Amino acid sequence: MREQLNQGLIDFLKASPTPFHATASLIKHLEAAGFRRLDERETWHTEAGGRYYVTRNDSSIIAIRLGKQASEDGGLRLVGAHTDSPCLRVKPNPELQRQGFLQLGVEVYGGALLAPWFDRDLSLAGRVTFRLAGKVESQLIDFKVPLAVIPNLAIHLNRTANEGWAINAQNELPPILAQVAGDESVDFRALLADQLSEEHGISADAVLDYELSFYDTQGAAVVGLNGDFIAGARLDNLLSCYAGLQALLAAEGEESCVLVCTDHEEVGSCSACGADGPMLEQTLRRLLPDGERFVRSIQKSLLVSADNAHGVHPNYADRHDANHGPKLNAGPVIKINSNQRYATNSETAGYFRHLCLENEVPVQSFVVRSDMGCGSTIGPIVAGHLGVRTVDIGLPTFAMHSIRELAGSHDLAHLVKVLSAFYSSHDLP
Repeated sequence: MREQLNQGLIDFLKASPTPFHATASLIKHLEAAGFRRLDERETWHTEAGGRYYVTRNDSSIIAIRLGKQASEDGGLRLVGAHTDSPCLRVKPNPELQRQGFLQLGVEVYGGALLAPWFDRDLSLAGRVTFRLAGKVESQLIDFKVPLAVIPNLAIHLNRTANEGWAINAQNELPPILAQVAGDESVDFRALLADQLSEEHGISADAVLDYELSFYDTQGAAVVGLNGDFIAGARLDNLLSCYAGLQALLAAEGEESCVLVCTDHEEVGSCSACGADGPMLEQTLRRLLPDGERFVRSIQKSLLVSADNAHGVHPNYADRHDANHGPKLNAGPVIKINSNQRYATNSETAGYFRHLCLENEVPVQSFVVRSDMGCGSTIGPIVAGHLGVRTVDIGLPTFAMHSIRELAGSHDLAHLVKVLSAFYSSHDLP
C-alpha cells in the first residue's frame, strides 16, 4: 500500500509540472472513477449519489461526491489544498540575446528559494493561447526534455559565494537556452508554435499569449539508505492534492464529500480561481441553492485544510519551538496559530486528533516560535468566506519552496488513511 501510494505520487508529480497540468492530472483520475464534469456556463443537473467536478481557469478544481443524506443533516466533508508552487515564469517579451547566448527573462512566482534553481536541467511547460481558423483557443504544452540551465558563477569569480549573497532576480535568473550568432534573432512565440505542432498536431495561425513555467526535469524519487524519504519538486502542495484525491476515491459511506484544489495560494489566493475568490462558494451555492439550507449545511460541515508543515531539520533544530517540532515519518501535523494564520481551534484539532487515534495514525502538533513570523494557508481564507469550521494540517517536509523538497516516505499513507476516514465518517462534531 505504502509503496503503491508513493509511486502514484511520483507519477502524479511527473505529469504535473504546472497547476494546469496538475488539474488535468486530477481530472484524468476523477473521470476514470466515474466523476462527471459540470460546466459553470451551463445549467447543472445533479442527483444524490452523483460524482461531479468543476474547473476554473484550467488550474483549479473542485470534486464533489454527493451523499444520499441531505447535506443540512449530515454536513459536508471538505479537504482543501492548492495546485501551485513557487517557480520561474516566462515574461511576455522574454527574448534576451547577450554575449552570444539566447536567454529568457523570467519573473519569480511566489516565495521561491532561488539558489537551488542554479545548475539544474530545466524544461518548460504551461498553457498557450493561440488563434486557429479565426478562433481563440488554448492548449497545454510540456517540452519535457532539458532545454535550459541557469549556471552558477564560478567560485573564482565570486569568492564570497559561500558566505551568502543576495540573488538579483532580474539579472541572475534568466535561463540560458542556446548559443546564437550575433545577427541571428530568435522568436520565442515561433518556438511555441512549433511545440504546439509537434506535441498536439496544431498548426496555429499565431501564438497570442502564454503562461509558462520552468521546472526541474529530475524526477521525484524515494531516497535514503532505507528509503525513508521522498524527494521531488512541488511536494508543496501537490502532495496534499494527491492525498486528498486518493482519500476521496477510497472513501466509503454515503456522506457528501468535497475536494478543493485551488491555484494562486503561493501569491495570496486572491483571484477568480483562488481560495480568496468566489469559486468554492459559488459552486456550493449552486448545489445548495436554498439560502437557509446552505447555511445549515455549512454549519454542520468541516474543512481539513491540508498544506505541508515544517519538519525539524537536524542542522537547524533551533528554528523550531522545542515542544512543537514535527518529525518526518511521524504522521500528519496539526498546525496552530493564535493569530489565525491557521484556522485550527480546539474543537477542530480535537476532532482530527480523535480521527487519527481511531485509525491508528500518528499525529503531531506545530506552533511557530514566538519570536518568528508564521506562514499561512487557504484554511483561514476559506473559513472567513464560508464560515466553515476548519482544521489546518499537513505533512512535515524539509526545503519547502525549494526546487526539490523532501518528505517522509511513510507519511503519505498516514495522511491518505486519516483523510479517507474523514470522508467516510458518519458524524461530525
